[in-house]
Amino acid sequence: MTKTKSDYVGSSVGGLATRLSMHIRNQMFRDVMRLVQPNSHTKVLDVGVTCDRRIDSNFFERLYPYPEKLIAVGMEDASFLEELYPGVTFCQTDGRSLPFPDKMFDLVVSFAVVEHVGTREQQTAFVKELCRVGKHVFIATPNRWFPVEFHTTLPLVHWLPPKVFRRLLHSLGRDFWAQESNLNLLDCPSLVAMFPAASQLNVYRYRLLGLVSNLMVYATCNV
Repeated sequence: MTKTKSDYVGSSVGGLATRLSMHIRNQMFRDVMRLVQPNSHTKVLDVGVTCDRRIDSNFFERLYPYPEKLIAVGMEDASFLEELYPGVTFCQTDGRSLPFPDKMFDLVVSFAVVEHVGTREQQTAFVKELCRVGKHVFIATPNRWFPVEFHTTLPLVHWLPPKVFRRLLHSLGRDFWAQESNLNLLDCPSLVAMFPAASQLNVYRYRLLGLVSNLMVYATCNV
């Protein structure tokens, strides 16, 4: 039987990991709100919502104070978000080809999604598409150089060359995460290089135990 992402999430993420994840994501949310200072007129797009109902999933929809101006996009059916957070609009589509005009949104956010998009070329297309539709864009991802890989909870092995890392995951029965289409980790230079050259970038680093565990790039894409 083929295993899916939900099979591995359920087995690898415990209560402590979820609390740590929310701690980081709450920091990211506060930074987004502080830097952009959105209001009830700000048009917002969240790219990469999921059908997963864990507390650290779709956290932006739970925290954002102006849901009537928020469109949530995902490839999975997360239409329940419209009922759970009245005012939110859900659109099921691929983040690499968004059905919105250029610069439609004042703010675009995407948390822990780009590492699941596929090859470096597909990840770059994803980042550039978010910058196409948004004026202020925040893209966050786990830092490849943190010593524990969050999805598999394995230490250090993700520092191996990607092909070796994936072979090892296959040998451990982690077939889902072994596929590049499901997990392709990024470091800061790799993520920054994906943004359009004209973007003004700021990088925010979030730490666990003194080490950088997560990265968030803030791009101003008004041109």
